[in-house]
Amino acid sequence: QVQLVESGGGLVQPGDSLKLSCGASGRSFSYSIMGWFRQAPGKEREFVATINKLGESTYADSVKGRFTISRDNAKNTLYLQMDNLRPKDTAVYYCATTSGNLLYTTQSMYDYWGQGTQVTVSS
Repeated sequence: QVQLVESGGGLVQPGDSLKLSCGASGRSFSYSIMGWFRQAPGKEREFVATINKLGESTYADSVKGRFTISRDNAKNTLYLQMDNLRPKDTAVYYCATTSGNLLYTTQSMYDYWGQGTQVTVSS
């Protein structure tokens, strides 16, 4: 019923920027809470940012001040603007969504996931 598709990943140098997109489909779902998670090689999946339909958001400390999460409710699209990228940001980035009204930072709270898009930051 719900499908999420990420796009916009790629190979960039330290200090560069990327903007990820996540298109959501499924007319019967509200997409109340949408978030970004990432998984680096050899590490567990970790929280990046989340946002509700009002535009209220929460960020992980590791990306605060560099990343900006946003959404277009009319288009059912989630975005992640990533500035001043660092090698430590290299990971597969996943978008996820769930119903509710809290800015969930825990992976288990999300019901639907995209396939992921690779972001590589290297000189």
